[in-house]
Amino acid sequence: MGLIDFIKNAGEKLFGTDEPSAEEIASKREAENSRISDSLLKAVRMNGIPIKDLEVRYNGGIATIKGQTESQSDAEKAVLVIGNVKGVGRVDDQIKVLTPEPQAVFYTVKSGDSLSKIAKTQYGDAMKYPVIFEANKPMLKDPDKIYPGQVLRIPPLNGAS
Repeated sequence: MGLIDFIKNAGEKLFGTDEPSAEEIASKREAENSRISDSLLKAVRMNGIPIKDLEVRYNGGIATIKGQTESQSDAEKAVLVIGNVKGVGRVDDQIKVLTPEPQAVFYTVKSGDSLSKIAKTQYGDAMKYPVIFEANKPMLKDPDKIYPGQVLRIPPLNGAS
């Protein structure tokens, strides 16, 4: 059949007289996405992560981050700051890293986890938990304050930063 034209402001009001139009809903969604984008951008900046020309766009649970940084760890930290915000289900990392280095593994904290337990699993040594703690600063302020669902950076031991 193809496209069929209708008068968009005419028609049956299924949910009462105060029903917003599709344009009003889209406008509110766009304003909310813009507000969330600004908040995510501020979160990265507040954590002091050096990303040049930083841009963050949020749309329907997906955040896109762009910019340029010297280190892989800074790019990963920026992604984690954004990804560990309620409502963000996916981060599209478009950050250009000027000095490529090995990428960290991302680990999702489970109930009952501690940094030492994660270190034992990832590195074979529970006493390596400070490596994980340091790799997740400034997002982590205390090694004992992690929560299920939180995503952490697990850097390779030879380039832990």
